[in-house]
Amino acid sequence: MDPLTPKVVICVMVQKDGKTLLNFRKGSFAANMFGMAGGKLENMETFQQAADRECLEEAGITIGPLRFVCIMNNHLHNPHHFVNLGVVADWVSGEPQVLEPEKCASWGWYDLDDLPQPLTEVTTCLMKAYKTGQSYFDEPAQL
Repeated sequence: MDPLTPKVVICVMVQKDGKTLLNFRKGSFAANMFGMAGGKLENMETFQQAADRECLEEAGITIGPLRFVCIMNNHLHNPHHFVNLGVVADWVSGEPQVLEPEKCASWGWYDLDDLPQPLTEVTTCLMKAYKTGQSYFDEPAQL
């Protein structure tokens, strides 16, 4: 596969008791920003399988069924090109823990009206979509 072919990435807005789960990133993309669980879709994987796998691998939690929120054509990290699929799911079990310490410093539950800053571009788009119903982004969004 061509390394410059766009990659599909699932971004999961996990909710519990009116709060959203965010991590403080340490990785190469959006370091020192708050973001959501997620990652690249693997070959022949369903969106639900990808979201389940990423939430378990990154935070040790399980989630319920996905609900579509938005799609973002993400060309912010040239030469990398991602198509981000934003979804929301309810937390089912597990206490969030840092399972990928090279990528994540911490996890926390945050009120939608009092989010930590700065948020990753993708997280900002997903939050805007969730609040407004806008479902397509070809550029970064502002909350």
